[in-house]
Amino acid sequence: VTLFERDLVGEGDVYGDEEQEESLSDTEVNGSWTPQEKALHEARIKAKAKRRLRRTSSRDSTRESLSENTGDPGTEPTSPKGKINTNDRKSRMGKGRGGAGGKGVWGAAGMVYEMEEPDAKDPNYDESYQGDTVYATVTPELEEQDLEKTVTPIVQEYFEHGDTREVQMLLKELNLGQHRFEFSSLAVSLSLEGKASHRELTSRLLSDLVGKGLTEEDTARAFDRILKDLPDLILDTPDAPQMLGQFVARAIADHALPLDFLDRYKGMVDCVHARAALDRAAVLLSMKREIVRLDNVWGVGGGQRPVKHLIKEMNLLLKEFLVSGDVSEAERCLRDLEVPHFHHELVYEAVIMVLESKGDTAIRMMVKLLQAFWKMGLITLDQMNRGFQRVFGELPEISLDVPHAHAILESFVELCYQESVITKHLRDTCPSRGRKRFVSEGDGGQLKN
Repeated sequence: VTLFERDLVGEGDVYGDEEQEESLSDTEVNGSWTPQEKALHEARIKAKAKRRLRRTSSRDSTRESLSENTGDPGTEPTSPKGKINTNDRKSRMGKGRGGAGGKGVWGAAGMVYEMEEPDAKDPNYDESYQGDTVYATVTPELEEQDLEKTVTPIVQEYFEHGDTREVQMLLKELNLGQHRFEFSSLAVSLSLEGKASHRELTSRLLSDLVGKGLTEEDTARAFDRILKDLPDLILDTPDAPQMLGQFVARAIADHALPLDFLDRYKGMVDCVHARAALDRAAVLLSMKREIVRLDNVWGVGGGQRPVKHLIKEMNLLLKEFLVSGDVSEAERCLRDLEVPHFHHELVYEAVIMVLESKGDTAIRMMVKLLQAFWKMGLITLDQMNRGFQRVFGELPEISLDVPHAHAILESFVELCYQESVITKHLRDTCPSRGRKRFVSEGDGGQLKN
């Protein structure tokens, strides 16, 4: 067999009968071969050995992969079923590849994909684009230890402006949660330490908040808490039981408390102070409307009182002082009116009362009262000046009813200046009637007829 003929032999025929080829090669080598043919023959034998080694290793790896995937170790790797070529670019589905699948491709034309759920772990995941997004401000529930620090400024500011709607707006911004009732109890406790006008404002606030953030049961829980704390409240406010009773009666009348609130405590109260508060409330509720009106149980606060009512109260205060001469009682009554901006009316009424009085007793007592109020700081310099100046301006009209008003006013103003009640400038501005001339100038001192 020549070298050319051996090259034309198929690779499968050469690999098919290896033993016969090796024996033939030995015979030829022992024959008459030239050195070139001998070297070429050895090179071909080495190449053949390498191909045999590669083929053996490929068969072993294919057999192992088939046994792992199919679990059938008996399948021959050279069979059509067992033969796997990873580099084969032919389609296994009977169709062309066409770029219809794989990562980062669009897919085949006309292919419809199912809706995929977005993955929250995807770096490109955006929550705002997932359906209808609703944004809401969530306010955490106010903790009990922060309740007093937050609510106290709201209540104290309310005592200044008296606007219940503003309090409602502020409470809506707070998430009081299960501590809603404590707002009412804290407001009542603060008003017990304040003025009568503060208690009136608190009663109005409780009435307005029912149905607008608070319920009747919330108010009932608040008064339950205050009744339990009465022994401590009495230490700072001795009249707390009576005041609390008035609060309860007013709240029931305003429908801020359930009508059966007092019935819940019948025969179940051991505290003496709580019993006194409930008895006070029961008495007020049992009174007839003609005798007492519960909407004025605290009186009317100074800022809400009509001017005519304030004038009447001040006149009554001055008349009682002229009878009793008790400066401390007059001071208490004036402070209870809570109208420091209207104290000039007291000065005005006092001066008018002096002009209309008879004798010097009223003059001395009024000087004493104004002097006491001046030293206490209850009546300021501005209020004192405004009161006297109003009388100075109305003196011509007053003189029509009181002919001697000028003379009385001059003596009263001079006495007030001597007692340091008014300033020298105010004394000098006091009007005085000119002296009536009885003798004409140039008449030689003769009296005129």
